[in-house]
Amino acid sequence: MVQQYLPIKNNVLIVGNGTNIVENITAATLVKNVAGRVAKVSVIVAGSASGMVNDAATVGGAATANDVAVIPNTVGVYEIDLPTNHGIVVTPGTGQTLAVSYS
Repeated sequence: MVQQYLPIKNNVLIVGNGTNIVENITAATLVKNVAGRVAKVSVIVAGSASGMVNDAATVGGAATANDVAVIPNTVGVYEIDLPTNHGIVVTPGTGQTLAVSYS
């Protein structure tokens, strides 16, 4: 298991920022196939159902057991700021268009 640490300054954990972005996600997408960190998800088009972020190294490996975040079906930017051990898969809900920042 890969451990990821963020810097601590004055006993305050510094929130991770995404250094990469994948835009125009309209279908299940493998964002990263190794351990990483999901920073933010931007819902561009709300759609009619919520989406999901999974800790998985393949789209086929995304399952309820490795969900790390629900993506609301409301336009906006959502801070996730969670590490993943295996990879990052983003699955938009019905009709959603998303962008995700990650590192």
